[in-house]
Amino acid sequence: MTLEAQHVSYSIHDQRILHEVSIQIKEKQFVGLIGPNGSGKSTLLKNMYRLLKPESGTILLNEKDILQQSSKSIAKNLAVVSQETPLLFDFQVIDLVSMGRTPHKKLFELDHEDDFRIVKEALSQTGIAHLETRSFSSLSGGEKKRVMVARALAQQAQVIILDEPTNHLDIQHQLQLMDLIQTLHLTVVAALHDLNIAAMYCDTIYVLQQGRIVHYGTPEEVLTPAVLWEVFGVHADIQMHHLTGRPYLTYVSEQFTKIAPKETSTIQIT
Repeated sequence: MTLEAQHVSYSIHDQRILHEVSIQIKEKQFVGLIGPNGSGKSTLLKNMYRLLKPESGTILLNEKDILQQSSKSIAKNLAVVSQETPLLFDFQVIDLVSMGRTPHKKLFELDHEDDFRIVKEALSQTGIAHLETRSFSSLSGGEKKRVMVARALAQQAQVIILDEPTNHLDIQHQLQLMDLIQTLHLTVVAALHDLNIAAMYCDTIYVLQQGRIVHYGTPEEVLTPAVLWEVFGVHADIQMHHLTGRPYLTYVSEQFTKIAPKETSTIQIT
């Protein structure tokens, strides 16, 4: 199952937010979106899961235009964990996670033994089985995030979109969640603020700046001192971690350095 954005543009009140953005997530690939606040990451994801409609361009889910597919068909194949999930009514955790089974049910069809098993497994995988009878509104921000991930897992989609999935989570649960997502071998696209998390888990990283893709490639190709200075305006020392074999970033305050990083070779779209 693949997901692709082709030349997507989007505006709000005549202000262009996305400019001809194209990204491709191949089957079972983990793709990260990084960039400063306001660079267009969340807007791009919302276009990709049909919450917003592109002003121009096309979103393809498994090589088919997402706007030409039914909501139920999309929900069977694509799950979303957004930054915020406002609810009109409060639910128990287990009921909310069970909603992930809805795309697989006929109208008024009751849950079956397999549905209960899948929901229980999702609760266990995300470490929230002990919260199943709790009210969603009574949970902490991190607990709420894990409930929404559990609902996405119960959906059993082959493509998952994650918008700041580690937001509100302590470091242990950040790593547990990202490990879980990686081991499921799904097609994943995630907007990430933590660049070390992006370096550790992503196969490919796209860098957005002011609504445009300005760099893309592997973590080693993209996460360089020159790119971090250009896009984020920060100094960073980057080493290859001896355990992960991936880049590891250490940020340096400007008070300790007055020299911008030298240019390094990166993949750049002009």
